[in-house]
Amino acid sequence: MQQPPLTPFSLNLLLGRIAHEWETRRRIFDLPPARFWAADPSVDLSMEFMGRPAATPLGPAAGPHSQMAQNLVLGWLAGARLFELKTVQILDDLDIERPCIDMQNVGFNIEWSQELLVAESLEEYVKAWMMIEILRDWDPIKPHIGEEPGPHVFDMSVGYDLAGIQSEKVAGFIDSMMDATAVIDRLRPLIPEPFAAYRDHKFPTNVADSITVSTFHGCPPDEIEAIVKHLMDRHGVDVIVKLNPTLLGFPRVIQLLQQDLGYRDIWLDPLSFVDDLDITRGVELIGDLSRYAAKSGRRFGVKLTNTMVVHNDKKFLPADPMYMSGPPLHVLATALLDELLITMPGAFAVAGHDGPIQVSFSAGVTKENVGETIAMGVTPATLSSDLLRPGGYGRLEPMLRQLERDLQEGGARTLREWHELQWDEAKAAGYRGPAEAHLQATLDGDARANYDIAANEGVPRAVDHDLQMWDCVACNLCVTVCPNDAFFRLPTPVDSGLSARQQYIVLAELCNECGNCMVFCPENGDPAKIKAKIYVDQERFSGGSGQGFLITTADGILELEARDGSDGELPRLHEILADADEGIPLRLQDFGA
Repeated sequence: MQQPPLTPFSLNLLLGRIAHEWETRRRIFDLPPARFWAADPSVDLSMEFMGRPAATPLGPAAGPHSQMAQNLVLGWLAGARLFELKTVQILDDLDIERPCIDMQNVGFNIEWSQELLVAESLEEYVKAWMMIEILRDWDPIKPHIGEEPGPHVFDMSVGYDLAGIQSEKVAGFIDSMMDATAVIDRLRPLIPEPFAAYRDHKFPTNVADSITVSTFHGCPPDEIEAIVKHLMDRHGVDVIVKLNPTLLGFPRVIQLLQQDLGYRDIWLDPLSFVDDLDITRGVELIGDLSRYAAKSGRRFGVKLTNTMVVHNDKKFLPADPMYMSGPPLHVLATALLDELLITMPGAFAVAGHDGPIQVSFSAGVTKENVGETIAMGVTPATLSSDLLRPGGYGRLEPMLRQLERDLQEGGARTLREWHELQWDEAKAAGYRGPAEAHLQATLDGDARANYDIAANEGVPRAVDHDLQMWDCVACNLCVTVCPNDAFFRLPTPVDSGLSARQQYIVLAELCNECGNCMVFCPENGDPAKIKAKIYVDQERFSGGSGQGFLITTADGILELEARDGSDGELPRLHEILADADEGIPLRLQDFGA
């Protein structure tokens, strides 16, 4: 039987890890408090997402950072307040080839949906919801997150066709997210010390009641329309539709991508434009759905954009086509926003237009462009590519600080003031608005240096050395670039015979071998396969192959079992896990609870 790509940790194991890590190394899921976010009281970054308040306009896009409970907690600690949960669909046993992520420079992937069973996705989202609620009130971290961290929003994402969304499996998922009482009550007994007081806590049971529809590539317009109306009518939710950059049309995308930005080695698939919405039908559809939402007492929005389908000429990823993200997608999404604002003046809820249709944005958002992105009037801006780079979730807090500085230097105290000031400034400079101003800056202005091929053809640094299970350059990149926090580091024990200051170990159940650590590791080899892999799940351990070690406990004492010729490494791993100053990040008393 095929092994699942991910086996989620139980609530007690995750909360126990939080308590233990904080006590032993003042971190939570490896994120240091210097990268926790606390609001600057002089600046208000809050926004409304489909009428729901959120304390900041940033968060993870539906992708590798929003499908596991620990991912969502990490994002929240770093300042995310809008979470676009990973897309759930009826086909929940996908066989995605590995590696599936390539962030060497531009950004490509071949993964596109949840890697958990639908029931597991539901439980992960509810676990994260409960953990965030607990951490909001946890005294040890209040000095680092503030007394009032502000509201946050979980936004569901579903796809990819009407029949699947109407199925009992997906419909039940949506209903349970809107009223998670049964799941919360089932999980309450798993809350361990020192959080036991929260077993009787009044957790909000409405985890999410808005949906971003992931149409992916090639979903027919009539199907999109039927999905949105079904969700509004059957579930009573507000809906955002994720649009594809193909709306710009093949000639315009070719011009922007290959001619203007110089990405002549990225080849588009003309058929992906034939199957997708064109701008004429897209504008018609957006208008029809906005009117339908208004008549139904619901809200409607659009998201810019999905990834761009391209041919796989690099051959690092094992499938063709692949999906482009990062800097060039940022330019395409900005161009599409500008085009929609020209074509549908007064329709969108951005400065200078003040229409009813909310616009969210997800395409190559970084610390360098977050101010200009938000200045276009889009809220929220969700991100994935930037969080897959060194620093990981820790890149969010500096991004929010940069946004605060941009507002302060621009003379704005709120996002609305920032939008209005940037609208006035763009108009005074002769532009239609901030979207056109930002687009021109990315193509011809000072910002171009961040988006063209010259800025995005470098590769991560490398050393000519083969990676080994023990000892390496100890750069810590595998820890920060892993979206699932599957890696952890431990100080090398004294007199161990090892030379590196740190040793790196993989929590096997949380590793889906996405390949991101391999891209950034400076040594030759795949850390996900070479570094010692430890398991806490007996079934997963027994069903796997290759090196690996099962952790068990007897009377609270750490015990290890080796697999497939790893026996010779057993004493050394035991020494590292048990004798290092920080010790294993998991609490032994939580195993099997």
